[in-house]
Amino acid sequence: MLTTSTNPSQKPSNNQPGTSHNPSVAPSRPSLDGNPQHQHAAPGAGARNMAASTVSFTPRGTALNSSSVAPGSFSSELRSQMTQSRSGSRADLYNLEKLDEGDEDLVEKTLSDLKEKLNRELKIKEGSENLLEALNTKKAKQTKEQRLRVEAELSASNQRIKDLRLKITNAQRMKITPSTPVRSRGDGLVPQSGLRSPHSVSKSVAGSDVDEPAESPTFALAEMLQALEVEGMAPEYYVGRANSVVDLFKRYPTLKYDLVWSIFGDRMQLMLLSGSREVVAAGYRMLRYAISDHGSLKKIRTLNTDYMVVVSLAKDRKADVEREQALKFVRAFLDVKDGVREISRAVVRTIASVAEHAEDRLRPISIETLAEILLRDPALVIASGGLSPISEALAEGTYQSPESLTAAFLYLLNRPQTRKYFRAGYDLEVMFTAFTDVSYVYEGALKQNSKAISSALKTWSGLITLSMFNFRAIKSLISSLVLPNNNIRDTILDLLYSLLRIKPPSWATSYIAGRRLTTYGRVATLNPGTPSQPIKGEMAYEDEGMEQNFVEHYTALLLAILIKSDMMPNLLGVAQHSEDPVLQRKAILLIGESLKLASRILPPSWSSELQLLPELFAAATKFEGESRFNATGIVYQISSVSRTLQRSSASGHATSSLSYSSTTELAGSLEDAHKHGNPVNTDDATFRQLLIDSGVLSSSNPVKWKWDIMLRLIEGPLTNGKRLEEAIKASKFIKSVIAFYRPFKYRFSEVASTRTSQRYVRVGCALMHTLLQTPEGVKYLTDNKLLRQIAECLAQCDPTSGLTAQYPMFSKDRLTDTLCAGYFAMLGVLSSDPKGVHMLERWRIFNMMYHIIDFKQRPDLIKIILTNLDYSLQGHPRVLLSKALTAGTKEIRIHATDVLRKYAISQRITASGQVISDAQWAIQLLVTQLYDPEVEVCATAVKILEKACNSKPLLEYIVKCRPALDHLGEIGAPLLLRFLSTSIGYHYLDGLDYISNEMDDWFLGRNDTYVSLIEASLARSFFEEPDDHANRLSMYEDHVNGDHDSHIPPHFYRELTRTKEGCQLLEDKGHFLEFASTIRDHGMQSDDAEMMTKVKGCLWAVGNVGCMELGAPFLESTDVVERIVEIAESHEVMSLRGTAFFVLGLISRSVHGLEILSEHGWQSNTTFLGKSFGLCIPDDLSKILSCKPWKHEIPVSIPLPRTQTTVHEPANVLVDESDETNKRILQLILVELGDMVLYKKARVELNQLRRQKVPGFRQPAMFRRVLALLESRHYKLTDRRLIIELFDKSILRHIIYGEDGSSDEGENTSSDEQRTERQRSISEPTDLDGTIARPYQSSI
Repeated sequence: MLTTSTNPSQKPSNNQPGTSHNPSVAPSRPSLDGNPQHQHAAPGAGARNMAASTVSFTPRGTALNSSSVAPGSFSSELRSQMTQSRSGSRADLYNLEKLDEGDEDLVEKTLSDLKEKLNRELKIKEGSENLLEALNTKKAKQTKEQRLRVEAELSASNQRIKDLRLKITNAQRMKITPSTPVRSRGDGLVPQSGLRSPHSVSKSVAGSDVDEPAESPTFALAEMLQALEVEGMAPEYYVGRANSVVDLFKRYPTLKYDLVWSIFGDRMQLMLLSGSREVVAAGYRMLRYAISDHGSLKKIRTLNTDYMVVVSLAKDRKADVEREQALKFVRAFLDVKDGVREISRAVVRTIASVAEHAEDRLRPISIETLAEILLRDPALVIASGGLSPISEALAEGTYQSPESLTAAFLYLLNRPQTRKYFRAGYDLEVMFTAFTDVSYVYEGALKQNSKAISSALKTWSGLITLSMFNFRAIKSLISSLVLPNNNIRDTILDLLYSLLRIKPPSWATSYIAGRRLTTYGRVATLNPGTPSQPIKGEMAYEDEGMEQNFVEHYTALLLAILIKSDMMPNLLGVAQHSEDPVLQRKAILLIGESLKLASRILPPSWSSELQLLPELFAAATKFEGESRFNATGIVYQISSVSRTLQRSSASGHATSSLSYSSTTELAGSLEDAHKHGNPVNTDDATFRQLLIDSGVLSSSNPVKWKWDIMLRLIEGPLTNGKRLEEAIKASKFIKSVIAFYRPFKYRFSEVASTRTSQRYVRVGCALMHTLLQTPEGVKYLTDNKLLRQIAECLAQCDPTSGLTAQYPMFSKDRLTDTLCAGYFAMLGVLSSDPKGVHMLERWRIFNMMYHIIDFKQRPDLIKIILTNLDYSLQGHPRVLLSKALTAGTKEIRIHATDVLRKYAISQRITASGQVISDAQWAIQLLVTQLYDPEVEVCATAVKILEKACNSKPLLEYIVKCRPALDHLGEIGAPLLLRFLSTSIGYHYLDGLDYISNEMDDWFLGRNDTYVSLIEASLARSFFEEPDDHANRLSMYEDHVNGDHDSHIPPHFYRELTRTKEGCQLLEDKGHFLEFASTIRDHGMQSDDAEMMTKVKGCLWAVGNVGCMELGAPFLESTDVVERIVEIAESHEVMSLRGTAFFVLGLISRSVHGLEILSEHGWQSNTTFLGKSFGLCIPDDLSKILSCKPWKHEIPVSIPLPRTQTTVHEPANVLVDESDETNKRILQLILVELGDMVLYKKARVELNQLRRQKVPGFRQPAMFRRVLALLESRHYKLTDRRLIIELFDKSILRHIIYGEDGSSDEGENTSSDEQRTERQRSISEPTDLDGTIARPYQSSI
């Protein structure tokens, strides 16, 4: 079984002798990837039988080498060890849980490739749709061929997308399928032990019916370690056995806790001293998997691994496999608690030298390793000179993930204890080098550094640090707009859009490209996906019930900082003087957006002067020069942009709206939208001209029809019964349009589903609605074949109908790829009207829907039905929904619960302003869903009910339903908190004894837990990216949107102070006074992390009480607001300043709180009625952004513990100083290599000394002294390699084994003779692997 040259097709047997290598043939290079290499022995190669030696030296456990090698391991298998299964085997009696990493990684790679291909196809599809939309605006004859090609490409793309999604589904299914065999009935007959090793391969292959009992992993490990003692083998042999040991560690994770380090460490030292790079790499890998705890790290370091790591990392590219495993070995220390305390300064300095080497393949992972060590132990990295490579990577912009490096800096800058290791105004500001250094402009670096700057300015430590020295760093970035470089200007503009969270309007791309602004204000406010649904508006019954938007609050502060840093004059300079018209328009649009944003979120004292644009108007009024014409044009363009932004703000594409300004749309139904949008009464000439212009009467090709004119006709004149009758009888308009929609005409039903083709669905739904408005339309629709054919198509999917079809009209593929799903949107329009419901009942469409939901065979069809039906009327739709809520599968129940969202959280409002409250039936169904056996269904219902509690009448009705939430635990807690908002809910919960228990729970611990919850929620809100596909239409969803759970978690004390009873209870308990006392006594502490968390919890409690008008009097009774202002302006911990800033925003929402803050110089924007938005900022920004420069800790003054040094006391390393050569060597390394003038000469002289083979290069003490110099001083990687390669290879063996050694060459020889034959065979390979080890014989 030890042969490495057997053909995979050959079947090994027990009595087959092993075949050894031919000594005259150099062994091949072992495989370095995860797959075994199948190699054959050369024909005619001489071989000698080593069966006896194989049996004596190779134990049975060596056959346990796994056939599948994990990625990153080093496979030495030269043949496949696939063993064939035998009939009658009882291997399933043993539960062998083996993780096949190779298969898992293959599945992961396949999934990644498929997803990448899917994204590519989605982009192709989107581009085809855009091109098709552009072609539709041109004449049909001129673009016929091009349109056909685009449609063919779009169809092919849809098919590829379908295939890729199917493959992804299958791959995900394979991923979650367990690799462990299913337990059979006989499994319980044999007792199972906790740890078992694999069965004997030899007996299994021989075909015996009964396997031997499984061996213990400890015994298997002992056999494998004994196999590593075999001498004179090729590197493949040792690599293979090392992989077997690693595989054993993976299968039995507890095995590494029972290692005998005296034996295991000896084997590892032998492997690390090998002349083969692959063997050394395998040794590092074994050590990495043997790490268990901090104690194991100490034992590993007693093996003198620090010296080996320093030597390995300093090698050249040919040893990359060894260097990579050495670096992974060091990184494994970071996975152990306090493992960084066992990483020596010598190792970190070597990693830093690798990170400085620009052309090194391991540079990125070295930089990442330094950043991770910096987070855990900044003193070690600073003392080792590791900060410089990280700063260089940030400044160059070549590192692919600059945000991770920036995050490490920002984390350490937050607290004064770790801030001292950085230089104020330098280390973090290197990110701006790419923008300010004109001599070095690299577009990739600009993009990378803009990401890092954006992430830094979205954190408190980054914002405050970059605002030091009078906003020097931010001003340098803004002033770079004046540089005549379009790449820099464009990147900065994109960065400003991102920082201010400005979402460009839908017409921004066309405007920037140069099109006029006159037509972009006509934005349809009707959702194209659901014309059948009434437009509903969410009622905001009381402003104080809405959530505080902390992201908007932070954006207000950031906008004020940018304005203070002269953003507006520099943007005007780009708009006036840039030669690129695209940049001009981009800057003008940003000016318009910034002015609009400032007027909305900044106090009047900030925004009033900004709106005047004094620099621009001053330039426009200078009549003596030509520049005034340019300035006047800019004024006109800014005015046009502002007007267009105001007109298009209702479309939902403007900047992010504040959560407290819930927009109430006054169009109660499609009927109202039609009346407001299109005139109903038109004269005969206009009506006939519209019919002619629509193209329906002159052509039967729907592509040539003018669908926008058709929509105007249907929503306007045809709602008049007289005009409709004329269109039915006097012309063929209605007949042609209805015929287009009939399923078995295969016209509408065959159109591919694209963004452009959705207009056909919109017109069809509008036509259904129009026909229902008049008796003539109802009669025509009743007699037409359209509904009958739709019913027949639906019957094809009804298992009880008896109708079948080879290709059903409503099959899953057709619903996805074509517009067949649009028929259900039309049915939804019919279900919103009693006359339409009667038609559906006539053709038994509801009966078929009942059957489809009952049989649960088509979940995709059930989702479409539930999504598109209208439930505003009592009748069959609600019964169908109730059936799906209770009797459907888990997936259907969750979807049906989500359908109730728009009916539970919204109120319909008529044009007269009357509120139509019909959400009670939805609330009842949601309360029923709270008792669903699946937790996911209950959680969905809780989130919807929690949202509905924003409406006070609905909240009272939910309380009347008396839902029981005890069985839901933490899931139902937010809903119970919302019950406290009303007196009814308060008394209901008080009767359950909920309030007193919850209040004590919050006071004693939950208040501190809330800190981590809200900080995590804020982090998600600050760094979440907008959805790239937000404008895409979904087959299953229109208004049914998932709750992204991005809202701020509710606070108990805020809900408590909404009622007078709650305020009285809070006063009786005295909790608020305790919070204020904690803030007063411990608010300025910065060294106790636990106390700072408690202070943060008290701050949030005070803020949530103070934001309520009923809770504001608590603020006046104490001086807590003054203390919070002091924390926000002068606390040493920057994140605590941010918490105080947000709390002040909460306090400013109440009238009393805003008055108190105005006395301290803080202002907030308000409504016309004086209601504060809660976005307060100080009049003087330097108050909150001031940070005194700190004293920098220089590396020389940083003490390190003994465990983080390799040569503990360099002065005690005795070197024969009487030898002038030794003195010269030390002088060259210590002095002249660091002198730029003598550098080249020193390298030449060291190489000459190396060729002379001076005795000092064979002295261990000399090597230790030199290593102490490498540990304490900075050297480039090439210099480290030169210095280490000066010494003889035998020196490293003396160092590893802790031998004193001597300068006498004879003593070295005698000590070499005392070595065992086994040590020599591995550390100095024989001729078997001489071709690999030869370059390393003379030096390290």
